[in-house]
Amino acid sequence: MTVAVTRGAEGFPRRAFTVDDIRLMIEVGLIGPEENFELIEGEIVPMRAKSVAHDRVKNSLNLALARAVGPGLYVGIEATVQLARDVLVEPDLCVIAQSVYDADPKSFAQPRAEDVRLLIEVAVSSTAYDRKVKARLYARHGIREYWVIDAAERVTVVHTGPAGDGWASVVTRPAEAMLACAAVPGFAFRLADLG
Repeated sequence: MTVAVTRGAEGFPRRAFTVDDIRLMIEVGLIGPEENFELIEGEIVPMRAKSVAHDRVKNSLNLALARAVGPGLYVGIEATVQLARDVLVEPDLCVIAQSVYDADPKSFAQPRAEDVRLLIEVAVSSTAYDRKVKARLYARHGIREYWVIDAAERVTVVHTGPAGDGWASVVTRPAEAMLACAAVPGFAFRLADLG
């Protein structure tokens, strides 16, 4: 199903949606199960289709993460994470506390910022958006560590130490550099080694 999208009327007020609004729209069928979107500070933002390069990096990274995570952690693939009452995101990959998924599987409960150990966006066409808008959003909501992997350029931008709307450290690592996350012991890889 193709969904019509429009450009925002810049300068004019728009209704800000909440997570509860989204839940209701899903329940009554206004938003279909095949629709990919994120709720960014009250605005419904449609997500683009993924490229082969994007999927190759995401799937290879998922395998590496799945082998490394220990008990108590879960690898989410495009898992919905609720950062605020008006923010729902679906990062490509995230490492989450397993306890979130031990609740009732029929509930609409999503991981929250405090449940996320590592959040990863794989970018091809959305690199600028992920490095600016998403980085600011994730810092503001206290995500501990955020990586933007540029699948085309084969570099990783590692954000650590969220501080307000920014990060204490933002480092660009080449494909040959070893990447590791302290919150995921045993996980280390080089982008150059992925599919």
